[in-house]
Amino acid sequence: MKVFRKIRSWVGSLAIAYILSLLIGIFLLQPYRVDGHSMDPTLRDSQRLFVSKLSHTFSYMPDYGDIVIIDSRVNRDRTFMDDVMENPLIQLLTRDEDRIYYVKRVIGKPGDMLELTGGQLYRNGERLEESYIKEEMNAFVGGIWEVPEGHVFVMGDNRNHSDDSRSIGYIPLNHVLGKKL
Repeated sequence: MKVFRKIRSWVGSLAIAYILSLLIGIFLLQPYRVDGHSMDPTLRDSQRLFVSKLSHTFSYMPDYGDIVIIDSRVNRDRTFMDDVMENPLIQLLTRDEDRIYYVKRVIGKPGDMLELTGGQLYRNGERLEESYIKEEMNAFVGGIWEVPEGHVFVMGDNRNHSDDSRSIGYIPLNHVLGKKL
């Protein structure tokens, strides 16, 4: 009888700890691992970082230059279950290997006009000075984008080797999962 109470106490404590860690990961703070070289030299492949989820929880617009985690599945609506399933504890159990979460830098906000020409990036007609990028962008890559309401435009710091808004499109605000601390 005493052993049963002890086991029940341990199981109860573990359940409370699991629920608390799930809630913290969904609403406040979550660890992520950088996958790939798109943020070189700022972040390295396999580097671990912590992300504040407050911007996602309260739908804050990130600032220019913020490093954010995004859900790259921009052609679908996100649900609360997506927030639950992206928790590291759940991912450990499900072994989900899909590469859908990207680490990128915010370059444009709603209403901004971005132009990439001759390897240079311009926001609203002004050339951006970006000391954090790895190398000058290929001059043959170009484009003009106007960021719609409720979206951001993100790019990797390793511009020549980054899947970002140039290829996946504008990122809905609810797909910005958090900001690097």
